[in-house]
Amino acid sequence: MPQFLVAIHHPAGFKSDSVDAATRADIDALNAEMKAKDIIRFVGGLQSETLAKSMWKHPDGRVRVTDGPYLETKEFIGGFWVLECPSIDEAVEWGQKAATACRTPVEVRPFH
Repeated sequence: MPQFLVAIHHPAGFKSDSVDAATRADIDALNAEMKAKDIIRFVGGLQSETLAKSMWKHPDGRVRVTDGPYLETKEFIGGFWVLECPSIDEAVEWGQKAATACRTPVEVRPFH
């Protein structure tokens, strides 16, 4: 069955402790609903983008490591689910529920 990434986007500098109790309860309820449907293959929240390490290979073969995210943007992936669903339409339905529960933009993408 196809798998999909459901990514939660947060603004730069987002602090997870700023999430209110109602939002946490809605996310917990969504996780419980996904578990009951047995579609979660992995779920995880990410720490601040300021803790990221980025690396890329130089022409001489060395791999350079720098602090911070690779891309400079105003939003970053703050957490995600890997869901196993029969179709992208169903994954999008779960993404809509995630956007509602998390109160933030969500992106749904299929895996190869």
